[in-house]
Formats: sequence, C-alpha cells, structure tokens
Amino acid sequence: MRVVDYPLLLLLPTSLVVMVAASWLGAWFGSRRSKTSEATRADFDLILAATLTLLGLIIGFTFSMALNRYDQRKNFEEEEANAIGTAYLRMDFLPATDAAKARALLREYTGQRIAFYATRNAQELEAIGARTAKLQNDLWEAVREPGRANRDPMTQLAVASMNDVINSQGYTQASWWNRIPTAAWLLLTAIAVCANFMVGFGSKDPKAELRLLLVLPVIVSVAFFLIGDIDAPHSGAIRIAPQNLEALAPSLR
Repeated sequence: MRVVDYPLLLLLPTSLVVMVAASWLGAWFGSRRSKTSEATRADFDLILAATLTLLGLIIGFTFSMALNRYDQRKNFEEEEANAIGTAYLRMDFLPATDAAKARALLREYTGQRIAFYATRNAQELEAIGARTAKLQNDLWEAVREPGRANRDPMTQLAVASMNDVINSQGYTQASWWNRIPTAAWLLLTAIAVCANFMVGFGSKDPKAELRLLLVLPVIVSVAFFLIGDIDAPHSGAIRIAPQNLEALAPSLR
C-alpha cells in the first residue's frame, strides 16, 4: 500500500508531519548556530530563494503531470461510451439471434463499466474486473461465429466495432495505471523537506516564529494532497464520473 493511494487519510497528514518536523528541526539547529556575518546571510538567503523557486517549479510540473493523466482518463471514458454505442448500433449487421445476444451482453457490459468508475472498494474492483473479462470473452464469441460465417464488409464492420469496445477498456485501464512515478514523489519530497529545513534554519528568532514556521509546511502539504488526489483515480475526492456511459445506458434499453 502506497501513501499516495490515500490522499486524505495518509498523504495529507503524513506530509504535514514530515514538513513541520523538517521546519522545526531546522529552527532548532538554527538557534544553536553562531552569529553569521552579513555576507554569509546574503548567500544563505540566495540559496533559500533558489530552493523555494525550485520547489515551486517541481510542484507545478508534478501537478501538470497529474492533470494531464486526469484529462486522459476523462477522454478514454468518453471513447468507451462512443465505442459501446457504435457497436450496439452495428449489431444490426448480424443475424437477428446473434444481434439480440450481443446487445444484451453490451447492456450488461455497460453496467459493469459504470460500476468500475463508481466503486471505491478494492475487492469489488477485482470482482468487476473478473466480470468484465468474462463479458469481453462472451461479446467476442457472440460476433466471432457470424464473422466467420459471413465475410461481407457490413458483418466485418460489426466485428471490428466489438473489437473497438474491448480495446477501449484496455486503454482506460492503462490510463488508470499510469500514475506519477514513485521516484518523482521521492524527489519532490526531498526538495520540500530541504526547503522547509532551510526556512526553519534561516529564521532570525526561531522561538518567536514557531507559528510562522507552520505556513510553508501547510502550503506544501495541501499541494501534495491536491496532486495525489487528482492522481488517485479510485481513492481521491476528485474522480472521473462516468457521465457518458450513464447517458448511454438508457438508450441501450
């Protein structure tokens, strides 16, 4: 289990504790340092400003990565709905018995795809994945025999449409697995810890500024939470709603 998989329950409090600890540890070391010269202080302020700038840039880039992945998941949900709707219509090109069977399976399949987006339970997701895989096999079997028996372009178009339905689910699953790499999180955390430590270390009166030292840790932790929440498809508060699939479902009935 990764901390970033649970943005509100684990990532936010953990990052806040780590950042506050780094800031106050820096203040503790800073209170025990000997008085620095003006030149040394100027150099330190320059390094601190550069570190905070780098932290802001890295947070911005990481947020952009998470947002791009979020948009990609939304697009694939739309493509899934379009693929299912097109396949449902093209079942007219199959014999009546095969078409009725395929359409019944497509209706059930659409319900499973909506459930995939709606559920938060890991065990239920596994069950949905198993049912989806079985339905995909059944859907392919429903068009395979008619496609073999009849090689005309219209029948083959119906078979190709069913193939698009199955492929679209694979693209969706791949996009949900495409998360921000762990190495990127570690790099971001390391820079954030260094920045908070330096802010604490550079405070002129650490004892009087303990409350002020909470500002940067809170800001960084909230940024971490927002990035992690967007990047966590199932456990975040910001989620992909299957609005296109839900709009499609009534028309299939």
